[in-house]
Amino acid sequence: MASLHLHSVAPVAVTRHRATAPSHFKALPSPHSLVPALSSRDTFCHSPLTVPLRPALTVRPARRSLSVPSASAMPAPSPAVPDHLVQFAHRLADAAREVVPPFFRRPISIELKADESPVTAADRAAEEAITALIRAEYPAHGILGEEQGLQGPVGAAGAGEEGAVCEWVWVVDPIDGTASFITGKPLFGTLIALLHGGRPVLGVLEQPVLRERWVGVHGRPTTFNGLPVATRRCAALRDAYVYTTSPDLFPGASGEAFRAVKGGARKANYGCDCYAFGLVALGCVDVALEFGVKPWDYLALAPIVAGAGGKMTDWRGGELRLASLRPEEWVGDVVATGDPELHATVLATLAWEQRNKGE
Repeated sequence: MASLHLHSVAPVAVTRHRATAPSHFKALPSPHSLVPALSSRDTFCHSPLTVPLRPALTVRPARRSLSVPSASAMPAPSPAVPDHLVQFAHRLADAAREVVPPFFRRPISIELKADESPVTAADRAAEEAITALIRAEYPAHGILGEEQGLQGPVGAAGAGEEGAVCEWVWVVDPIDGTASFITGKPLFGTLIALLHGGRPVLGVLEQPVLRERWVGVHGRPTTFNGLPVATRRCAALRDAYVYTTSPDLFPGASGEAFRAVKGGARKANYGCDCYAFGLVALGCVDVALEFGVKPWDYLALAPIVAGAGGKMTDWRGGELRLASLRPEEWVGDVVATGDPELHATVLATLAWEQRNKGE
């Protein structure tokens, strides 16, 4: 991979004014052609043909196969995600790949939202590019975007429960990791999820600067730039490498829970946002966890982790889905592990049901 050079840029100016977004986009080449051919036995972070983040970890438990899960071995989708929706998800990711890079490491105005989190013209331009395509191609589908909120028929018509979610909903986070983006670190990502009945059945993690793309589809193996990938085996927490965005994002009892996991792991690392969950799917990282996140931060990641052989739930072990449109009912704590055996250990270490009683 070619190295990235950081050029000097003018200091960013923090304002509360809306910046102008680019108004047109063009198609990009398929990401499938951007990586060298590997054999079906190769996996990222395990293959001698790739340059891993570090040498492959040899864990103390007995060795197991690192084979990519086959489609026949995975749960059958219900319903199957049509191929035309998978291809459309690629088009949405292509739009983000076209829009975001011109803003990267350039002077850019930063606005502060009500919760003091940053937002830029790149966030708004990428989300508008994605949602405009959805509105044009699938007007009957609902949209939940981080910046634009609810669009289209998101609520189920005639649903017995107020706030119920309609059949097909796209959930979009144009730049997950805006703090990384505005500080020139290419470890952010565009997240695109497709929900069926509130459950994530398709997820895309697009890193538009590095031109990397993870795609998870329920019932199929996860791919990275078109190639199947698999998590690695690590059944013991003492052998695990753990990632989270920041140790400062765990208030109260959640901080105690995180410190318990950190204290039992081999090493804790920080600062990757959604990218850490992609590294779990690649077999480079063993645990990724977050607290205080929103559905657009994690729903796209669940099919990606699952399709690579891992497991992703809330801190109680519950399924990740959008059961309601009421924000107060949304899950805000998530954890992913590459080895399903490790998942049970991490949940027991978090002990969230017990720690959260007083919160």
